[in-house]
Amino acid sequence: MLPDVDPRHDPPRLLLAVAHPDDETFGCGSVLAHAASLGWETTVLCATRGEAGEPAPGFDLGGRSLAEHREEELRAAARLLGVGRLVLLDLVDSGMDGDPPPGSLCAADPATVTEAVRAVAAEVEPDVVLSLDAADGHRDHARVRDAAVTVAAERGVPAYLQALPRSLMDRWVAHMVEARPEMAHLQYADLGTPDDEIAVTLDGSAHLAVREQAIALHASQTSPFEGLPPDLRRDFLARDHLVRA
Repeated sequence: MLPDVDPRHDPPRLLLAVAHPDDETFGCGSVLAHAASLGWETTVLCATRGEAGEPAPGFDLGGRSLAEHREEELRAAARLLGVGRLVLLDLVDSGMDGDPPPGSLCAADPATVTEAVRAVAAEVEPDVVLSLDAADGHRDHARVRDAAVTVAAERGVPAYLQALPRSLMDRWVAHMVEARPEMAHLQYADLGTPDDEIAVTLDGSAHLAVREQAIALHASQTSPFEGLPPDLRRDFLARDHLVRA
């Protein structure tokens, strides 16, 4: 599935480390589904319950916290994507900006976050570690990315980062400036990863239906693909772009 992964286990083992519920689906859903279809053992480590997110317009919390809904959605989506094990840490979503609240991912000592990823990796013994490249500007994504890359290097296994080519993000921004100009992500310049830095492009079209179902399970959140023209939505969801860390 990945060119320089030399599995030490049969079946191979993949560890995905992310910051929030929905990162596993919006970012890496097709990779997880593809790995599961090949018989790989997949583990997802999620650092927070996404407390700082905003409910999608019209979503009824029903007297429950957003964190409860998002954890439930994460577990359901992970099952659908064939994830064998889910590990949820007790850190809090830092939000996009401002002083990170006490107990949040970015208020924690980076060494503490790395140790949490290290402990899970010691149990899983992954053949490859995957995370997001954080080119969207979210500080929580960057904190988990750095921990995942560090742990992969310590273990001597490849680390890949899910990325979105800048050319694709430019098309997304052009659409969103018209459709949702209030989005926080639009304040960041040069969203996405330069196209020439993409190391691997995986064809996820065979898993598109499952990924769409997993996206729908995250009903409390507005998907970044919501309302996109069909061709742009498919270009986001039918291929996965990875950089080698």
